[in-house]
Amino acid sequence: MDALLNCCAGLDVHQKEIVACVLKGEKKVQKQIRNFGTTTKELLALSDWLQEAQCTHVAMESTGVYWKPVWNILESSFILILANAKRIKNVPGRKTDMNDAQWIAKLLRNGLIESSFVPPEAIRNLRDLTRYRRKLLQMTTEQKNRIHNVLQDANIKLTSYMSDVFGVSGRALLEAIMNGESLTREQVHSRVKTKLRAKVPQLLDALNGKIRRHHRKMIRRQYDLLLDLEKHSAELEQEIDQLMTDYQEEVGLLTSIPGINQDAAAVILAEIGTDMTQFPTDAHLSSWGGLSPGNNESAGKKRSSKTTKGNKGLKSMLCQVAWGAVRSKKTRLSAYYYRLVKRRGPKKAIMALAHLILKIIYHILKEKQPYKEFGPDYLPKKKQSAKFYQRQLEKLLGYEIEIHEKTA
Repeated sequence: MDALLNCCAGLDVHQKEIVACVLKGEKKVQKQIRNFGTTTKELLALSDWLQEAQCTHVAMESTGVYWKPVWNILESSFILILANAKRIKNVPGRKTDMNDAQWIAKLLRNGLIESSFVPPEAIRNLRDLTRYRRKLLQMTTEQKNRIHNVLQDANIKLTSYMSDVFGVSGRALLEAIMNGESLTREQVHSRVKTKLRAKVPQLLDALNGKIRRHHRKMIRRQYDLLLDLEKHSAELEQEIDQLMTDYQEEVGLLTSIPGINQDAAAVILAEIGTDMTQFPTDAHLSSWGGLSPGNNESAGKKRSSKTTKGNKGLKSMLCQVAWGAVRSKKTRLSAYYYRLVKRRGPKKAIMALAHLILKIIYHILKEKQPYKEFGPDYLPKKKQSAKFYQRQLEKLLGYEIEIHEKTA
């Protein structure tokens, strides 16, 4: 196989050690292998060694988070290629660190490594914040569930009469419970708001539980942690909003799609970036995101297969966006869902709708044009044959019908 690169390197990256292999030359290939540590000093030494060898391209596997510090040091000096470890797996039985580094270098030299998408630094920073926000929201929900469990253990049945215990009224009652107050009807009425005032008798019965000092301490600890999480989430939201000021045009384009709001736009941009030239087609983007249907065919027979593995954060957010688009009225996206759900079921239909939305996002960001709504009747109606109407009449009437040509 003809070599496409004169000098390139393959890196086998681990937590404490990096094995680097440099291949140089066209016909007579010279091979150099060295080991380096993963501290900044060692990574700078790796960069100097690669530059002395006149290396232009460097490839490495995406092994957890260990590739990130290497990428940050080498990004400004070389053309870096991040490879999917599954696609460049070495031959079994020959696996050593030196062989892995040499194998990666050989594949890179012959142009057989497909580069994974790595966004620029600004988008990577935004991605870290949006993913951390998602974790904080999960932790907040977990804390609320823990408080719910303690309330049930103490036979406090507020959830039976309040849709949100952590609203303004619910938090006021929780404070009274944690302080050990014995509430009267008037005190409960003064703490609750709006329609809950009509449920004061039921709330009094719900508060009449068997709560101990242990329960109050447990609720206090968990409630204080909940407040801290909410404070951190609010600060994180402000930081995300500041970073999103540089992408107002892209946010405006994305929010023109039904189901996408500001938060969803921030997550989508953080995961796929703003430059769609990284993906040759919308099919490449949907495959990278894990929304493309899998292929499983052998001997001419097609078997059922799940969607491919991809970006979990992007996939989950697009599914949320799809559910929001389903609720929109008289839109192309909602009509697409209801057309599929009849024969495919809600899960497959919502995944197919998320796939369609990602393709729309690709073209919107690439062409810098807002979303155009075609309405629910965007597809031309299919002309039905006479046999179709014959079958419909037979179902309705319960008789067999014969069709005869009309004679003049």
